[in-house]
Amino acid sequence: MTKQTHAFQAEVKQILHLVTHSLYSNKEIFLRELVSNASDACDKLRFEALDNAALYEDQPNLEVRVFFDTAAKTLTIRDNGIGMSADEAAAHLGTIAKSGTREFMAKLEGEQKKDANLIGQFGVGFYSGFIVADRITVESRRAGLPAEQGMRWSSEGTGEYELEAITRAERGTDVILHLRDEDAEEFLKTWRVKSTIAKYSDHISLPILMNKETWDADKGEQVATDEWETVNKAAALWTRSKSDITDAEYQDFYQQISYDQAAPLAYTHNRVEGRSEYTQLLYVPAKAPMDMWNRDKRGGVKLYVKRVFIMDDAEALMPVYLRFVKGVIDSADLPLNVSRELLQESRDVKAIREGSTKRVLGMLESLADSDSADEKARYLAFWKEFGAVLKEGLGEDFQNRERLAKLLRFASTHGEGAEQSVSLADYVARMKDGQDVIYVITADTLAAAKSSPQLEIFKKKGIEVLLLTDRVDEWMLSHLHEFEGHALQSVAKGAVDLGKLQDEAEKKQAEEAAETFKPTLDKLKESLKSRAKDVRVTTRLVDSPACLVVEEGDMSGHLARLLKQAGQDAPASQPILEVNAEHALVKRLGADGAPFDDLAHILFDQALLAEGGQLEDPAAYVARVNKLLTA
Repeated sequence: MTKQTHAFQAEVKQILHLVTHSLYSNKEIFLRELVSNASDACDKLRFEALDNAALYEDQPNLEVRVFFDTAAKTLTIRDNGIGMSADEAAAHLGTIAKSGTREFMAKLEGEQKKDANLIGQFGVGFYSGFIVADRITVESRRAGLPAEQGMRWSSEGTGEYELEAITRAERGTDVILHLRDEDAEEFLKTWRVKSTIAKYSDHISLPILMNKETWDADKGEQVATDEWETVNKAAALWTRSKSDITDAEYQDFYQQISYDQAAPLAYTHNRVEGRSEYTQLLYVPAKAPMDMWNRDKRGGVKLYVKRVFIMDDAEALMPVYLRFVKGVIDSADLPLNVSRELLQESRDVKAIREGSTKRVLGMLESLADSDSADEKARYLAFWKEFGAVLKEGLGEDFQNRERLAKLLRFASTHGEGAEQSVSLADYVARMKDGQDVIYVITADTLAAAKSSPQLEIFKKKGIEVLLLTDRVDEWMLSHLHEFEGHALQSVAKGAVDLGKLQDEAEKKQAEEAAETFKPTLDKLKESLKSRAKDVRVTTRLVDSPACLVVEEGDMSGHLARLLKQAGQDAPASQPILEVNAEHALVKRLGADGAPFDDLAHILFDQALLAEGGQLEDPAAYVARVNKLLTA
């Protein structure tokens, strides 16, 4: 066949420029695509040779070679796979997004299709070569054809390609990129090509070979030799059987993908089969990264398709609240967009995300529920680092809300330490007879929570209260309303109703105090009308003169402060002042000659300070206190 010039298919002329200049955000992607195509060609030969071993000719070892010619400014990707005939080159290289491999797969039926699961389906990637090349030459001979039936395909990626017959002794394909001068010469450097292969193609099952370099003292630089060396690992740890992998190998692999020198806290390795087939190797780190609270930070899961690296930080495969998880997910096939740089939402993607989420939660549950003291300690170590992040899932993952609730840990008035180690199940198991509510309090710090006046009646009666001091806790409570049928109740909201835990004598005493104190309450309401929604006699205070609470449904003072610190405006609302009618300072309000207004504002300001709030006018508070001290 003499050299012939052909026009690309009409859609190629219209789309080729877009593919090579806009479709790929990173120009080094071309090497991934071409190495993947070379690997596919070798896999296809291996499959066809099952029925015809003669296709191997005299080269049974399949491989990919990558080399360059600095003088000619060419980069070549060579494989000894199935190769192409002239007709196949015209059909597949002249048509955009037409994959020979996809067509090959369509011909397989039944069990054969299952056996061919290693064969890729990447068609459009060949054109990515034009990102760095102003001309691409393809020389190939299909396995089984005589040497005289080789072919050469060449194009500048504009509107035409040339096709001619050549004599080629070796089967397989050479893709020769004639690199542009201005921006592609970096790919004429061994380190640049090696690092790109290591990033994207390290785990392809075939060896990828490059010329070995040695130091030339006379030239003062590295020079290529005729010796070839393998530049990829050619083995993916996650594809091996779990029984063949040691704990040390799992930890080494974690350090490779995470750049974390500490051993992981836990890991899980599974192969999922069914409608969506994928392998997952997921790790929980021992320490939180510095940017953990940046929710725009992408996750730590790497996506592979048939061992070919597709993208870092595949956030579509893991929910945001599990952004600390590191690892690898390798899918048999996923709906990527045409450039393979973005995942398209589909049932497969959703199934992988749900499966991976459940696997991580299961891994955490096995630690949290273990009878082993060591594993329980590991879970508390996890909670200390990542617990606040996990709480985000209560509002984001309704499907797993109950599982997440069981994983929560809190500080509590039950213990003296600051460690968050009490689960909701622990709390429920210790609830007093007649108690049907889980009591909680939110505060800026553990010290503020423990010393809050609102806890006094609960301490007196020995009722446990959970102490919530993470910034995310107020938001969490808006999504977590109950646990195992027990409502969560903030001790700083609404009137205290201890139900069966409060005897009739106490209730009667509180009602009588409110009636006796009514004239003073009315004066307090008038004096504080600009600051308090209401003033009432408390049932929750024992030693303190007053405290601030909010009505059910209103925003707590703690949440309002958090919003203010974040630069947001909180809805305008006033708290309720509760006063202890038995306290000496409150009793003095009704004494003759007492500065009523000053005492009323001091009570309010002290209650505000006790709950962690800030005074709007500290100087006025100091002046009132000084006035009382010198009276």
